[in-house]
This record gives sequence, structure tokens and C-alpha cells, in this order.
Amino acid sequence: MRQFGLAILLYAVLPFSVLPACAEDGPITPGEAIRLFNGKDLSNFYTWLVDDKYQDPDKVFSVVDQVDGAPAIRVSGQHWGAFITKEAYANYHLTAEFRWGLLTWGERTSKTKDSGILVHCQEPDGNTKPDFNGPWMLSVEFQIIQGGTGDFILVAGHGKDGNRIVPTLTVTASKDRDGEDVYDPNGTAREFRGGRINWFGRDPDWKDELGFRGRQDVESTDGQWTRVEVICDGDKITNIVNGKVVNVGTRSSLTQGKIIFQSEGAEIFFRRIDLQPLSK
Repeated sequence: MRQFGLAILLYAVLPFSVLPACAEDGPITPGEAIRLFNGKDLSNFYTWLVDDKYQDPDKVFSVVDQVDGAPAIRVSGQHWGAFITKEAYANYHLTAEFRWGLLTWGERTSKTKDSGILVHCQEPDGNTKPDFNGPWMLSVEFQIIQGGTGDFILVAGHGKDGNRIVPTLTVTASKDRDGEDVYDPNGTAREFRGGRINWFGRDPDWKDELGFRGRQDVESTDGQWTRVEVICDGDKITNIVNGKVVNVGTRSSLTQGKIIFQSEGAEIFFRRIDLQPLSK
């Protein structure tokens, strides 16, 4: 574990409901801006952790009064899980900012800092494992990892009947030097069933080592805020990092659902989490 040294004026672990609310019938499509993080508490979210489920005894998730002059959600990364929107959404423009902290944990202590935003998440909670004690849900992931922010990961899960479901997504892609699939707007459109599609500039020499930074990375340097956007328009998903389109998928088999923000072995802060209506 690395030492915690991020300048923070005040920690406030604020009370919030740890159980998911009953979602309205059908997903919400924003007609105006929705401020998912209100700067005060996690009232629009619930939390989920492997084994602990809806309990958070080690305060993995908390609201920090000020980081760089603004409130943020702190995710310690100590245990695998997520904070999750109480409602399901479709057809929206998600914007958020993240900044890495200093802590890393367990098997990822010396590896790249890792997290992610998962869209179109399908219930039940924890369905990435057949016993429903997994960390995530069936979904499409906007990967947040040093050197790979903006990758797509198609996250398989299990339905309530226990059957495994693998999402599909069509991406124009080419192969890099090592045969990995990389988004290429001039490439061949292919349907992917599960797996990962790298963002267009992912370094072929990427290594799972703490602090890795690729030659073309558009993610901000460690300790600085990175703005990410996910545009979900019907069956199309567009990933944007610091204003640059880095990955695009179409014909997604998933088109609506909850939104997950991961805890995956590295401390991370999220702020300014909003949903905007699509621009038509």
C-alpha cells in the first residue's frame, strides 16, 4: 500500500441509503441536465461491495468536502465494488471528472491504477459472478486505467435465471503490433462479443505497472483532473477523454441501464458527475 498524501481540507462521511431504491418503470431519458453528484452526499447512488454487498464497513465510499477547491466522491479502492445510480438511464451525455489518489491495494499495489465507468448496467447486482457476489453487472465499460483510459470492455454477467449473458458491440477496429484490437475510424467494422477494444492511441508497449503512461495518452498526468464523457445515443456509445473522441461503438446489445463507478484497487476521486440531454 502506498502512503496517503493527497491534500484534502476535510473528510465527511455523510449518511446515505445503502440499499438500492426501487427504480421507476423504464429508464430515464434526461430532458434537462441531471446532477447525479450534488456535491453533498450520495443520495442519487447506492453502494455495492463483494461479500459486504450493501454495507460499507471500511468506508470505501465517502464524500470529501474539498479536493482542489470542490467537493468530490472518494473511492478508496480497498475493496472491489462500486457506487451505482439508483435509477436506470438511456439516451444521455454523461460527463464526469476523475483524479487518482495515492493509495493502491492488494494484488494491484504495484500495478496500474484501475477503475472504470460502466454504462447500461443490467440487474441484479453482483451478476458478474454466478452466485451474484461479483463486483459489477452485465454492462459496457468505459475503462479508466493508466494508459488505457477510454478502452471498451464488454462485461459479461448472469441473468436472474443464472444464464450467462455476453454483451456485443460493433467497432471499426484494426490490429496493433501485438494483435490486439484497437479502435480505428478507418478500420473494418466488426461485432465484438465480450472482450476489450483498446482506445485508438493505447501504447502497444503498455505494461501493467504503477504509473505507466503511454506516448499518445490524452488522460491528464497523475494527480491532475481528467474530464471524461460517455455519449449513449440509442445503440451507439462514444467515449471522450479531455475533449478527444477515443473510441466509438455501435449496435450495442445493451442500450439502457444503471451507471457504475468502480472501486478496483486504486484510490480515485470523482466529481462533477452530470447527465445532459443529447444534442439533436
